Order: sequence, then C-alpha cells, then structure tokens
Amino acid sequence: MKLLRYGPVGQEKPGLLDRDGKIRDLSGAVRDIAGEVLAPASLDRLRRLDPASLPLLPGTPRLGPCVGSVSKIVAIGLNYRLHAQEAGAAIPSEPIFFMKATSSICGPNDDVVIPKNSQKTDYEVELGIVIGSLARHVAKSDARKHVAGYCVVNDVSEREFQIERGGQWTKGKSADTFCPTGPWLVTADEIPDPGKLALWTEVNGERRQNSNTADLIFGVDEIVSYVSQFMTLLPGDVIPTGTPSGVGMGFKPPKFLKPGDRMRLSVEGLGEQNQSLVAYRG
Repeated sequence: MKLLRYGPVGQEKPGLLDRDGKIRDLSGAVRDIAGEVLAPASLDRLRRLDPASLPLLPGTPRLGPCVGSVSKIVAIGLNYRLHAQEAGAAIPSEPIFFMKATSSICGPNDDVVIPKNSQKTDYEVELGIVIGSLARHVAKSDARKHVAGYCVVNDVSEREFQIERGGQWTKGKSADTFCPTGPWLVTADEIPDPGKLALWTEVNGERRQNSNTADLIFGVDEIVSYVSQFMTLLPGDVIPTGTPSGVGMGFKPPKFLKPGDRMRLSVEGLGEQNQSLVAYRG
C-alpha cells in the first residue's frame, strides 16, 4: 500500500494511492496515518479494503508529510561508503546518529526555507524507515518486524551550523522545512529488499546524487536494532538512513543551495519530491 496525508498544513487527512495513481480518502477508516494505525494488525485491516469503495479525491490536493504525530526523527550520518569518502571521513565502526527536530517536518513538495544568515544550505536524499510497532532492545534478526514501511526523506542541512558551530549536527539539521517527508509511506511488503534501491537528487535539472542503497554501510535491520539499544522507538518514528555521495558540500567548489533553486529527488519505488528554495523572511 501507498499511504499518504493530504490537505492544508496542519489539517491533513489520511489517504491511499490506488493502482491508477489516484488518491482515495481514508478518513472513514482511520483518523490519521500515525501511531497505532501503523501497527501490523491495523495495516492488514487497511489492506483488506477495496480502494474502489473509498471516495475518490478530485484535483491535485497538497500532499502533507506522509506520517503524522511523529515523536522523533533519528537520522543516521555518514552511512554511505562513497559519501564518507567525499567528506574525508573514516568509515564508521558503529552507526552514527543524531536527532532532527520534528518541527522541521514538511510536505514533500512544500517550499524549503533557507534559514536566516545561512550560506551553506545543502540537500540529502535518503531512504526513510517508518517504525510500525514499539522497538526496544530489538535483535537484528527481528528488526524488520518493527518496520511499517519506507518513504523518501530530504535531510536538508546547513553545513556551517552543522560543522562550524560547535560540532552539534542537530543545529544544522533542524530548521523549519528541513525534513520534507513523503510523498507516501510505502508499506514494507512492497519493498522486499530496501538494500537495493536507486536514489537520486537533481538541482535545477542537474543530476547531483545518483546512487543505490547497496552502498549503505549499515542496512535497515542493523540500524533499527542499533538505535533501539539506546532509545525506545515508537510507531510513527522516522529514521532517515543516510545520504549518498554528491551533496553540495562535496563539490569543489561547493554547490550550496540558493533562493530560486529547484530540488527534485526520489528513492526507487517510493515516489518523488519537488521543492523550491525560498529566502527566510522572518
């Protein structure tokens, strides 16, 4: 299934993308795509629905973030071999993770705001894991049981704030609109091998990132298991799994984002995001 949320900011309703690429309203079946709705039993119940029986949405409504009421975003850093190389960093022996503020979440096609005083805003296409059931001290062999599905995440980053302002990555990762999520959550049964997915980013039509999750250092099972040793993962939590090489910071000279730029990014099977960069206006 491809689950989504549509409507004005803060008023999103649950929906489903049918096989014809049309949006069906799910609000008669669930309140939101969030929390316990993502549990295995709940997803099985949604699978039994006949999409043709659900109201068809006219037009092209705004798509909101594909998961609501996210309790936390736990992002993985330096998790692609070639990206670690372009950053001049050693291959990590254990997953590196950091938090992104949940207030950074926005829709997949919403404008991305360059923060006040930013000179080094950057893009990062990532495979996002969406947790479906509580995970605490989970074995690697059981990790996939706790995954509801996957989505595209753009881990937008401000590199000066991230690297040059005291070494706290969260500072450069948490500005408003720095976590476009979606367009939809694709349930795990439709993505049997998340370790073999193409992913890419274009800026103003130029292909900047072009890779495959086969280059991941730590895969989905290891990430979920590892993070669950340090904190309890709740249904709806999102784990962006790291970005491949080709980020703006990696070019010589760097290619950072500026107002008016357009980003287009995708992960195979999970849909596409399109965003415009706009200046901070206070």
